[in-house]
Amino acid sequence: MQLHPTINANAAGEAFVTPALFDRIVQSPHNLIAIRTADADDVVAQFRLLALRTGQSVYYWQEDAGITSLREREVRVPGSKRATDALRYILQSPQFGVYLFTDFADHLRQPNTGLLRQIARSRSVAGRKVVFVGDEIAMPDGIEALLETISHQPVAGTRPRLRDGRWVV
Repeated sequence: MQLHPTINANAAGEAFVTPALFDRIVQSPHNLIAIRTADADDVVAQFRLLALRTGQSVYYWQEDAGITSLREREVRVPGSKRATDALRYILQSPQFGVYLFTDFADHLRQPNTGLLRQIARSRSVAGRKVVFVGDEIAMPDGIEALLETISHQPVAGTRPRLRDGRWVV
């Protein structure tokens, strides 16, 4: 497991998902990435804003909808509602993309774990990153070693104060 420094985001509006974070994900040597955060919905919403503003290919998997584009909500991958089908699509897709998954713990069993290992070890899936977003991301041991971890801890927003002619937090 590869741990990186915690990235803090201010609750007063400072974005966690920035173009720099997106570049870090895309340029990572790992195809599987975990973003550990207590506020997965906010992180997914920030990825949506990034996709809309930059035009990047970011997709989000949900059990009831399958894989959908965060940039164009009406764009869905047919037949991707099951986690196994979604992972097979990612493994076989020739297109670049960052694929977000939340609430995936119930799906960490065969054949999904085998597909995740294939995605993690494959060089042909370069440019396709599977990103797990959530508070408790517990991967099986064989997959944990193939995962890059990024931590996100929102910092409680403090209002700046004027002291001796300078703004301090």
